[in-house]
Amino acid sequence: MKKVLLLLSFGALLAACSSGSEKKAKEEYTLADSEETMATDSTTGANVTAVAHQPQIDTSATKIGTGPTGGAVAKGAKLIEGSDCMGCHRENEKLLGPAYKAVAEKYPSNDANVSMLAGKIIKGGKGNWGDIAMTPHPGLSEADAQEMARYILSLK
Repeated sequence: MKKVLLLLSFGALLAACSSGSEKKAKEEYTLADSEETMATDSTTGANVTAVAHQPQIDTSATKIGTGPTGGAVAKGAKLIEGSDCMGCHRENEKLLGPAYKAVAEKYPSNDANVSMLAGKIIKGGKGNWGDIAMTPHPGLSEADAQEMARYILSLK
């Protein structure tokens, strides 16, 4: 009795798996048949409909690291993206904390300001930008905090 039940269950599972793949193949076939004949750009020879279906790139100005910065400050941008900074800060607009560009405009990019901002990132702070305190990040290394500060100061 157990063998019969097991065999029937296996057969039902096999039937369920094959019907889904047939349905998917049919949908892809239907989609391909329903599209218009692909046009070709006469200047480049590019397939116009294929270009129209390419994924769109997010060019939002509020994303970190979308500016033309690179090299040494790119590490700081990646560190900021991987942290909780975006919960309170944006690159171009004030959220709970100041915009990174406002910080860059207030402080010149020099070693003293990089060290001071790195200290505020690690220890937190209050008073320079209003009454809301900045959350401390004691688990962040001094070197990583300095990379983040260099990136922020590069956004002028």
